[in-house]
Amino acid sequence: MRILVTGGAGFIGSNLVHYLLENRPRDQVIVIDALTYAGNLANLKRWENDARLEFIKGDIADPGSMAECYKNGVDVVFHLAAESHVDRSIKEPAIFVRTNVLGTQMLLDASRHFSVKRFIHVSTDEVYGSLGPEGYFTEETPIAPNSPYSASKASADLLVRAYVQTYDFNAVITRCSNNYGPYQFPEKLIPLFITNAVMDKPLPLYGDGMNVRDWIHVHDHCRALELIMEKGIKGEVYNIGGRSERTNIMITEAILYVLGKPKSLIRFVTDRPGHDRRYAIDPTKIETQIGFRLKISFEEGLKKTIAWYTENRSWWEAVRSGEYLTYYERMYGDRLKT
Repeated sequence: MRILVTGGAGFIGSNLVHYLLENRPRDQVIVIDALTYAGNLANLKRWENDARLEFIKGDIADPGSMAECYKNGVDVVFHLAAESHVDRSIKEPAIFVRTNVLGTQMLLDASRHFSVKRFIHVSTDEVYGSLGPEGYFTEETPIAPNSPYSASKASADLLVRAYVQTYDFNAVITRCSNNYGPYQFPEKLIPLFITNAVMDKPLPLYGDGMNVRDWIHVHDHCRALELIMEKGIKGEVYNIGGRSERTNIMITEAILYVLGKPKSLIRFVTDRPGHDRRYAIDPTKIETQIGFRLKISFEEGLKKTIAWYTENRSWWEAVRSGEYLTYYERMYGDRLKT
């Protein structure tokens, strides 16, 4: 098959590309990524000379980029391209609407026009809003986003649903809990705190540190996405959860413990506006209907993630310095499509 991965140079996208190329040797993978601040072509360096990977530097909201993606046909789309950082959405919501809403609509139209067989829209549990101390999000939970980021993702979800209902389009929506693992941009909690701790810098923890998230290793998420591609039912929503609820302070202290760093590095800072208190996903549907099972426990996954960041310091130092932004030009020049 020819598989298009939007946002394939980002965190989850690049991990998905690694997974597909490792486990599906007969498939071709096309990646489109605008290479904004969160897109890092160095994430795909391992495959830069592999003929099965085609990279297109482009914007999903641009018709010319879409035509380039689909010109040789596409069988399956994994749509991961998105602006995804809540703090940035609070400061610049218009960027999130353009990419996450307009970009999704453009991609849906192109996929319909070129007769894509299956469209997997990768969303987030944040569209459900915030939970109290009890209960879980299910696929039937009404969406109630509380930030410009989650509102833009919820809007995209509704567009996908509308295309299924209106055009009988073969699309599926996934909503996953918090991911962690290699290649995550170090503005997110786990990589930020790992890299800060390695450098003995303060770890800025929002509020009282008691916000709760459900965590899943990105490699388990990629396995779930492949299963949904193969077995998911048109028009359905699938929650992908890790059954690993942790408070932010628990995560912070675990990172410091593994790295042998003191708790005095923790700095409590003013909470951000609209900060959801708790997310928790019920993944029963994907477990019972599709047979998904987690392979990586949170404890094992966190240790592996810390090890990856300590062993790949040059990667995140290039991200922190901004050097990674020149990787496309330095390594590829005119060899890749733009």
